[in-house]
Amino acid sequence: MEDAFSRAIAALRRKERSVSELDAWLLKRGVSADERQDILDRLLDLEELDDERFAQRFAEDKRELAGWGGERIREALLARQVDAQTIESVLSADGEQEQLGRAAALLESRGTELADDAARARALAFLTRRGYAYEIAHSAISQAERAA
Repeated sequence: MEDAFSRAIAALRRKERSVSELDAWLLKRGVSADERQDILDRLLDLEELDDERFAQRFAEDKRELAGWGGERIREALLARQVDAQTIESVLSADGEQEQLGRAAALLESRGTELADDAARARALAFLTRRGYAYEIAHSAISQAERAA
């Protein structure tokens, strides 16, 4: 078990993971259910493993590096089996103005022309695929039109 524990620590040093992701990682390496639970409990007690910290860092990275909006982050965290309350807590820290600013910056960085309804529809589709709520995406398009 100590070998599996050491490998789990090393895996967390390379990449932050959710509890569920680390459990799956250990399972893939043939660690038994009882051992996995013991390892996860130890890591949680040592605060090496923390879904809230994971969710915060994940959301920050996706917002800043990939330009993701709240909906896409929510889906990705749910897929990593982070609990809904933690996800909502992390997402609520991102205000509407910050989201609007990132969405507008995405449009600007793409050099999106908003000359007609078709262009605005493409921009809206782009932003909603990135995970921005319809209202945020619409406001970002309006802001970009005013700035042009």
